[in-house]
Amino acid sequence: MEFPAFDRNQLKQFDEPAEFLKALSHPVRLCIVRGLMRKKKCNVSYMQECLDLPQSTVSQHLQKLRSAGIVATERNGLEVNYVLADSRAEQLVMILFKEDGCEDE
Repeated sequence: MEFPAFDRNQLKQFDEPAEFLKALSHPVRLCIVRGLMRKKKCNVSYMQECLDLPQSTVSQHLQKLRSAGIVATERNGLEVNYVLADSRAEQLVMILFKEDGCEDE
């Protein structure tokens, strides 16, 4: 028995991957993910300085990534660092930017 190539009854299974891709679909968010791949963990102030964007803008992008489960936070006293939480984001960025992996430069 052959299965159809397109089946509207299976559309639900694409919801989560579509939301995941939506969360990554902004240049600043891709840059944040790539930066976290290189640095492993980072706070908002450092990202703001590197990206030359207002802290509120960086925080909004981080919230979108956090809501999608792409990044998570680690608290060290008063400092909050962001880390990658979903390896799929790292895999996609490596494909998009043809990198074998990112190391802190």
